[in-house]
Amino acid sequence: MEAQAQGLLETEPLQGRDEDTVARADLSSMLSEEEREELKAELVQLEDEITTLRQVLSAKERHLVEIKQKLGMNLMNELKQNFSRSWHDVQTTTAYKKTHETLSHAGQKATAAFSNVGTAISKKFGDMRNSPTFKSFEERVETTVTSLKVQMK
Repeated sequence: MEAQAQGLLETEPLQGRDEDTVARADLSSMLSEEEREELKAELVQLEDEITTLRQVLSAKERHLVEIKQKLGMNLMNELKQNFSRSWHDVQTTTAYKKTHETLSHAGQKATAAFSNVGTAISKKFGDMRNSPTFKSFEERVETTVTSLKVQMK
């Protein structure tokens, strides 16, 4: 019952097709002359009220702009405030917090991994430098450099 009543009491304004349907229906023949005059007067009154409301809204919008100008609020400031508010809203969401936590944890692990790789490479170079093969190579290079120096003199 309530669903049927809901359909009868539409809250939406008339759509284009609804207006066309109403316009095609010839209701004027069913109205008395007195009813027609009353409807015409009501129509004029509604149009006047709509015009007045538009004028009032326009005046209020101008007043709003004046107040914002006096307060130093301009479009750029409003955009900054909206952006800051939106960014704060994003940061307080559960999804953002979880993502931030996950990426932070991943960053810490990556830093630790790079540190371990660097330490391992340094250790390998140290081990290599102390190896007999490297010492033999180092001695040959020194010998070659010394002999070149002697030849150049």
